[in-house]
Amino acid sequence: QLSEDVERVSENPAEEREGEMEVHEDSSSVILPDGELGTTTPSLRFSKTCLKNVFSVILLFIYLLLMAVAVFLVYQTISDFREKLKHPVMSVTYKEVSLYDAPGIAFYPGKARLLSCKHHYYDHIPPLINPGQPGDIECTTQRINYTDPFTNQTMKYALVVQGPRDVKKRELVFLQFHLNETDQDFSAIDYLLFSSFQEFVSSPEKAKFMKDCESSYSSWKFSGGFRTWVKMSLVKTKEEDGSETVEFKQETSVVNYIDQRTKPRSDQLFFVVFEWKDPFIQTVQDIITANPWNMIALLCGIFLALFKAADFAKLSVKWMIKIRRRHLKRTRQVTNHIS
Repeated sequence: QLSEDVERVSENPAEEREGEMEVHEDSSSVILPDGELGTTTPSLRFSKTCLKNVFSVILLFIYLLLMAVAVFLVYQTISDFREKLKHPVMSVTYKEVSLYDAPGIAFYPGKARLLSCKHHYYDHIPPLINPGQPGDIECTTQRINYTDPFTNQTMKYALVVQGPRDVKKRELVFLQFHLNETDQDFSAIDYLLFSSFQEFVSSPEKAKFMKDCESSYSSWKFSGGFRTWVKMSLVKTKEEDGSETVEFKQETSVVNYIDQRTKPRSDQLFFVVFEWKDPFIQTVQDIITANPWNMIALLCGIFLALFKAADFAKLSVKWMIKIRRRHLKRTRQVTNHIS
């Protein structure tokens, strides 16, 4: 039997070697694909590595997008700050007072004559006893002549009257003028308001003071044959250089005056009332809404986000390189083992 077995082996040596190789290959396929590295198959490990790489690339793109948004925010913040510096906004505040500084009321009556002037309270004006006739002048008045500030040639005559002060008692000033004749189809008296009658009284150069007032303040008119009611409000404006200008806003209502004198007359009567509208002084100033400290804090936060995003991107790149190297190392180990 032994001799027969030896003869069979000697007759089929090639088949014996092929069988041994098949056994070795089968055993290597079962035992050696992962060796000491674990029991996971190569296809499963490759899918995990690919997924990690894709996730890393997506994360890197997200970081780059965040950096682009941060750069845009920096540009937009700086542009908004420069725009706000060029265009300040108007701030309006109101201060309540019980007494105003008595304003000055400058009338330019021309040929008209002041008949009466009185201070009344609580909006109560008693009826006129003798309209068109001279009455009591209880107001503080001053007369001034000065040259026209716009022509420097024409002389102007102004009658300056002290305005109301007590806003709580609703103090008002009632004036009556009379014009005997006129060569125009309509008759009116010009007037202007300035902030302080006391400043006018204490001014050493009253003519120059009135010229400056006429140059700075607007003038209005009230007509004959009517009772004109003027309600004033005071507006203070603070300029950029720190100076302060004062102007008046007014609401005017006109009521027809019914002349009940017995004989028809060709003369004109003027009635005008001055009163404060409310106890609030309006202060207007330009303010810059752009706060440099807020902008600096915002820029610091944006730059911090930029550096953090750059740091995350750098770590992601390093992680991707490390994962790639590890994958190549495992591939070489498996290839060498199989070889």
